[in-house]
Amino acid sequence: MKALEGITVLDLSRVLAGPYAGMMLADNGANVIKIEAPKTGDDSRAFGPFVGKESAYFMSLNRNKRSIVMNFKNPEHIAAFKEMVKHADVVLENYRPGTTDKLGIGYDVLKEINPRLIYAQCSGFGDTGPYRLKPAYDVVVQAMGGIMSITGQEGGEPTRVGASIGDVIAGIFTAFGVSSALLARERTGVGQKLDISMLDCQVAVLENAIARYATTGTSPVPIGNRHPSITPFAGFTASDGYVIVGAGNDKLWGNLCDLIGKPELKEDPRFLTNGDRTNNVYELTPILNEAFSHRTMAEWLAELEAAGLPCAPINTVEKIVNDPQIAARDMIVEVTHPVAGPLKMPGVPIKFSETPGAVETPAPLLGQHTSEILQEVLGWSKEQADEFAAHSQD
Repeated sequence: MKALEGITVLDLSRVLAGPYAGMMLADNGANVIKIEAPKTGDDSRAFGPFVGKESAYFMSLNRNKRSIVMNFKNPEHIAAFKEMVKHADVVLENYRPGTTDKLGIGYDVLKEINPRLIYAQCSGFGDTGPYRLKPAYDVVVQAMGGIMSITGQEGGEPTRVGASIGDVIAGIFTAFGVSSALLARERTGVGQKLDISMLDCQVAVLENAIARYATTGTSPVPIGNRHPSITPFAGFTASDGYVIVGAGNDKLWGNLCDLIGKPELKEDPRFLTNGDRTNNVYELTPILNEAFSHRTMAEWLAELEAAGLPCAPINTVEKIVNDPQIAARDMIVEVTHPVAGPLKMPGVPIKFSETPGAVETPAPLLGQHTSEILQEVLGWSKEQADEFAAHSQD
């Protein structure tokens, strides 16, 4: 049994933030029914890279789900959706605020149909505020949310984080919100609406950047790979590449000084405490880079690990996909898609001892389960469901 087994989610979301939340719920056992528009389906079905005609982007975000096609411009399809809501626990959507209200399937309508319903709305800027109706994509909220202003090389231009964290973090918060609301419903018997803003979620993960501004009055800027308040905590240049080292306390700092053959640095008044080292980081960094330059990455990593110092290579995606620790944790899995064939993707990062999640089924073809779902959820006859499915793409 999985943690969310028995929970039915009607997933109206597209592209990344909403589908990521739905994927997390599906990985942990929820029955996620992906409701897609006719002919094109989720926008991300058209995003590369492709395996044949199938989008690897789409397949990586929609595993463990089933697909049904519904046209919300068709009153019969709206009626069928409302019937499905009677049997659902969660509706998940990431339309621009107000869209589902115009379609006649907003929260105020659906909660009358099913008072226990959890209605999760994940949008760019939330359901309130002056930016409510602005369109948003990942790069927009990364820019507006401040993360780009503190990312990049020192003195360089603000930089987008390589992964789409504007979407992904919002998806994680949405899945957490849904799980929390389901627990609250167990206590109260009543559902509720969740209003998740991608911009809010970006602000929530700025952590010490806001604390630094609040205490100093100065906005943080990009500083490369080093930490703003812990030193040394950065990348250093070995003879053949970078080695990341995190000496997060005075004991580790002392171990590092001994390891690189410079014990005198421990007594240097410029570097006695973490505060001293951070204040004098521009004097310390060249000393450490010079020391590290005499050996290879592999040599340094072996010695640093033996000395108990947190350290790492800067892995490529190829290396992390083939890393033994990642393999031991089942964090790269392979599923076989009916058209695209075998596809590798990230596994489930939450390791439950009693109710483990799993990647069991590939992303669905567009409308693949329309008839099956209508028979299962609404109790329609096979003939009635097949007829609906046959015309759902019209």
